[in-house]
Amino acid sequence: MIAFILAGAAFLTGAMGFTGIPRTLAAWIGEQGFSPYALLAALLVFFIVLGFFLDGISIVVLTVSVILPMVMAAGIDPIWFGVFLVLVVEMSQITPPVGFNLFVLQAITGRDIFTVARYALPYFLLLVLAAAILTLFPEIALWLPGTMSAK
Repeated sequence: MIAFILAGAAFLTGAMGFTGIPRTLAAWIGEQGFSPYALLAALLVFFIVLGFFLDGISIVVLTVSVILPMVMAAGIDPIWFGVFLVLVVEMSQITPPVGFNLFVLQAITGRDIFTVARYALPYFLLLVLAAAILTLFPEIALWLPGTMSAK
C-alpha cells in the first residue's frame, strides 16, 4: 500500500512540476509585497496546502528555488528559514488527504484514515504553536549556529 502511495506521489510530483503550479504560486506570493511576518504566514499556508497533494521532499524541491530569494530579500535569515521550512513541511505531512505520515500510521495501526487524521490533529496544532514560537523568538533556531561561527 505504501509503495502505491509513493508511486502516486511521484506521479503527482511529476505532474505538478510539469504544470509549474507550485512555482507559479510561489512567484505570486513573492509579487504581493508582504511584510516579513505576512510573508511567513502566507508561506505557512502555502506549504500546508501543498502538503494536501505532495510529499515533503517534493514540496521542498519544487518551491525552494523560487521562495528562498524572496525570503532573503525580505531580510529573513536563511538558516532560520530552513528550520522553519522543515517544521512547516512536517506539519504538511500530517494533513489529509495525502499526508504521507498519516498513511504510514494507518498501515501501522490498522485504523481508518479518518481516525488517524483525527488523532494527528493535536500534533498538528502543536506544530502550529512551535512555528509561532519560532517566528516570535528566532534565536531558538539561530543560537546553535551562532555558537559555531569563528571568532
